[in-house]
Amino acid sequence: MRAFVVSKYKEPLQEADVPEPVVGERDVLVQVRAAGLNVLDEKIRSGAFKSFLRYELPQVMGNDVAGSVVGVGAEVTRFVVGDQVYARPDKDRIGTFAERIAVAEADLALKPATVTFEEAASLPLVALTAWQALVEKGNVRPGQRVLIHAGAGGVGTVAIQLAKYLGATVATTVSAGNVDFVRELGADIVIDHRNQDFGQLLDGYDLVLDSLGGTNLEKSLRVLRPGGKAIGIAGPPDPAFAAEAGLNPVLRLAIAALSGKIRRQAKKLGVTYEFLFMHASGDQLRQITALVDSGVLRPVVGRVFHFDQTVEAVQSLGKGGVRGKAVITRA
Repeated sequence: MRAFVVSKYKEPLQEADVPEPVVGERDVLVQVRAAGLNVLDEKIRSGAFKSFLRYELPQVMGNDVAGSVVGVGAEVTRFVVGDQVYARPDKDRIGTFAERIAVAEADLALKPATVTFEEAASLPLVALTAWQALVEKGNVRPGQRVLIHAGAGGVGTVAIQLAKYLGATVATTVSAGNVDFVRELGADIVIDHRNQDFGQLLDGYDLVLDSLGGTNLEKSLRVLRPGGKAIGIAGPPDPAFAAEAGLNPVLRLAIAALSGKIRRQAKKLGVTYEFLFMHASGDQLRQITALVDSGVLRPVVGRVFHFDQTVEAVQSLGKGGVRGKAVITRA
């Protein structure tokens, strides 16, 4: 089976022959039709997350998949051969830049019927991230105010639509060329991050979803109301994440130190900071499917690469400039 693997951190992906996936009793074998590209792919390739994402190299890359079921384990009850499905496989079982992948039944869902395989493949990781930030951690309710950074990106395009569906007033930061685009997605307040300072324009927000980190995250704390929450997906990881991930005591101490400054700043301002590293969930994807098929959420695919262009596709991740998501297709 052909796949694209990382053999050494910081080196380019390579195309290679790899063994066929092992299909467990509760696994579903999926013929890959399309795979989404994520910033996470580049972070894994570069080794940026190797302290808590420990892969045995060489590792087949890819974190989003849409395709057709070609086999099921003996105890699988929800799917049959021929089903059209999509998923973000568990973090320990990535590998969607391949011809086939075995996915745990619990992590898989039927793909939305109203979209293409390429559009479906663009959704799992970013849609689950938005769901877990706004619904699970944020508990966003009607009338609240939510700031979503990088609104034209993969997470941002979904999060704007979801926050609006949940009844929030939505502010977002984008470049000038994307102002009208994010308004069409539902943003109420749009800030040109190159020419305007969101820290001077916004105040009293209930939730900030930050995908940039650093000084942007620090400034975001100051636009929150007392009791508000900033959720970061670019880091730094916090002690709660380290505990959930089952990291060893040394790594837990290191992660606590990494996030110590931002947590102290948040406490001083009377707000909270939480790090989110999304988790796979077929149940949540089924709810997302319903929102897509009802027209509440629409995927945004900014660029499509062919499977043979996977190396080029991953290299393009750091260049930006793509609205929504880029995807790889085997069509």
